[in-house]
Amino acid sequence: MRVGSSWASGWHRMSVNSAVLPLEDDAREVLAGLSSRPKTLPPRLFYDEAGSALFEQITELPEYYLTATEQAIFERHAPAMVRAAGAASTIIELGAGTARKTMLVLRAALQLHRSVTFIPVDVSSYALEVAQRRVTAELPQVAVHPLVMDYTGKMSSLSRLPGRKLVLYIGSSIGNFEPMAASGLLRRLRSSLAPGDSLLLGTDMQKPANILLRAYDDSAGVTADFNLNILARINREFDADFDLATFSHCVRWNHRDSRIEMHLRSRIRQRVRINVLDLTVNFNPGETIHTENSYKFTPSMIEALASNAGLSIEQTWCDEREWFAVTLLRA
Repeated sequence: MRVGSSWASGWHRMSVNSAVLPLEDDAREVLAGLSSRPKTLPPRLFYDEAGSALFEQITELPEYYLTATEQAIFERHAPAMVRAAGAASTIIELGAGTARKTMLVLRAALQLHRSVTFIPVDVSSYALEVAQRRVTAELPQVAVHPLVMDYTGKMSSLSRLPGRKLVLYIGSSIGNFEPMAASGLLRRLRSSLAPGDSLLLGTDMQKPANILLRAYDDSAGVTADFNLNILARINREFDADFDLATFSHCVRWNHRDSRIEMHLRSRIRQRVRINVLDLTVNFNPGETIHTENSYKFTPSMIEALASNAGLSIEQTWCDEREWFAVTLLRA
């Protein structure tokens, strides 16, 4: 990690080696979600070390078109995106993961600026460690300051960063939020940006349901393992006794709401004990835990999302099939 200024040293204190999300927040959401009807779990719990590694495997599966399609858009258009964003020398990525696609943006930024700062933000310290190693190895001239943070809350700390900023929110991560929550997240982001700062937003677009269902229920079963890992994490961190063999991965296309839904379905009638929460959870056969939504967008949905957040659309780049879009939004 390169630390070259006073503000950077402040970020260093919240680096991947020292920052953790408060357990109380996770406990509160697990308790509320498994006590509700229908049962739910927050998707951020997917991303422990095992879950992050499984998601990296998912992005390389032939059925999971999202990563390869978005990657191709960046390979073709990253220089144009960076030029359109203006004089941004600070690149912030929300939900950065391992920053594979981001390398293309950073390389393009280095063509315009002698000094580039990259701040990857994620809930997974494991993913950030991988991202930091990748950027430092391939682009040592980029100053990297990883930040473990749940970016869905307050983002006022971003406003203290110097210079023009370009925020990346790619991978269609915005699709994991309900429409009102997605607008609220972007409004909070907008309030932390200065006039002229910009956002590159990646969105997965509507397409035939059979293509979508295959993307979230691959033949190798990697996505099923990813989904079930959330129960393994609760077993480990909350002293629970989920038997993963009694749950199955379930994917649904909700046409009305334009979203893929991931669930975990109980195969049997059973009772699960979560000792840390002093909670006993009863399941009927076929009852599910709703673990994730992934909304699929139309151009009008993107326009409404931007408008509700107080952001203006400047330019959009798509693949030839228009399966995926990357949109430049301006504060």
